[in-house]
Amino acid sequence: MKRIELFFLVAIIFISCKKEYQPRKINNADITTFKIDSSSIRAIKAIDNNNVIFADSKGNIGKTEDGGKNWSFNKIIYNDSITPHFRSIAANKENIFALSIANPALLYKIDANETKIVYKEEHPKVFYDALQFFPDGKNGIAVGDPTENCPSIIITSNGGTTWNKIPCSKLPVFEDGEAFFAASNTNIKIVNNTVWIVSGGKKARVLKSTDKGNTWNIYDTPIVQGNGPQGMYSVDFYDELHGITIGGDYSNSNDNCANKAITSDGGKTWTLVADNQEPNYKSCIQYVPNSKGKEIIAVGKTGISFSNDGGLNWKKLSDESFYAIQFVNQNTAWLSGHEKMGKLILK
Repeated sequence: MKRIELFFLVAIIFISCKKEYQPRKINNADITTFKIDSSSIRAIKAIDNNNVIFADSKGNIGKTEDGGKNWSFNKIIYNDSITPHFRSIAANKENIFALSIANPALLYKIDANETKIVYKEEHPKVFYDALQFFPDGKNGIAVGDPTENCPSIIITSNGGTTWNKIPCSKLPVFEDGEAFFAASNTNIKIVNNTVWIVSGGKKARVLKSTDKGNTWNIYDTPIVQGNGPQGMYSVDFYDELHGITIGGDYSNSNDNCANKAITSDGGKTWTLVADNQEPNYKSCIQYVPNSKGKEIIAVGKTGISFSNDGGLNWKKLSDESFYAIQFVNQNTAWLSGHEKMGKLILK
């Protein structure tokens, strides 16, 4: 009997070990670049290997359906005179949504038949930075810089048909000079019903809601902060507990001091990683899908970096500059940058 029990114990251990994910040792990335003239692209929605949609600084909603061989553009102009500068894009099952920065803030709902404004806000300080939908496709959220003493947050619960701004009485108070960065549409992250938003400037803090934006908590981080261009530019979570954030000082992009941190308790506490080491300033960070939270890519104007141990150590894959990255599977991602889109294949 003891021999049988020992056999099963060894078998269980063997099976468990076999299932443990072994992160890849990736030394380079194959990047195909597609020239998009006179356009700055910070907002992308990757669909699959062949399909990606973007919103750019010239009011274009662009897309490819054949892996980048051909690109089409839907030009949006407001009141025949204002070209929206888009840095945010999101999608649910029915529609694409694009949100402009600056005054007036314009949120467009786009489908095959029409393009219409579903939210408009006018204020001298208005500046929206990021936009995302929850998995149910009905609830969505967008975040912007303060127009009062709290962050600007708008939400929808009807699939984006109507949007409402959350009053300051229901939000954390911001420090004077604390705001967000419209760098890659990734200072918002959603997992199930939980949403995290990261700030910068005077303070670098994490806002968290576990009920789709109805109630909020705010947590301090050790990320560099205090001046306007310092703070967190991007955040990602592999699950509801494990996350990573990155940023730094945009005005000193080669500095890598206190610019990246991880959490294992859902964002309540954060620990600096790879301090004073690669990578330096980055505008976007993403977990590689199906990598058990081990493999991570960070991109920015200083190049592309990769970690295979959850962000503790990094290596540079490319010096090529991009603003944002979004994966479609474990090996393939779409990239966006200044006057270009890109497609990355990990090797």
